[in-house]
Amino acid sequence: MTIDIKEQNGGYTAQLIGRLDTPAAVQAAKDMQSLMDHADNIITLDCTNLEYISSSGLRLFLSLRKETAAKGGKVVIENINDEIKKVFMMTGFYNLFEIK
Repeated sequence: MTIDIKEQNGGYTAQLIGRLDTPAAVQAAKDMQSLMDHADNIITLDCTNLEYISSSGLRLFLSLRKETAAKGGKVVIENINDEIKKVFMMTGFYNLFEIK
């Protein structure tokens, strides 16, 4: 699992690459700390290359959403594949996020 974070267009974009499973979520939480620090901005999670997400990964997304809501920012999720979309639909996450 790799997370490539870039500042752009007045916000931040994180490209998630690989499998966000339970073991990877520990490192991903550390990698996403800079997004938490800038939660007053629009944060885009680009999931073009995200192959899988576990409940631990969903928890990270939810934590980021809570932090941005508290600081006046927003999380936008882009380019989820059909499998991840199914997970989002089954868990109710699809309605929690702006998904493009």
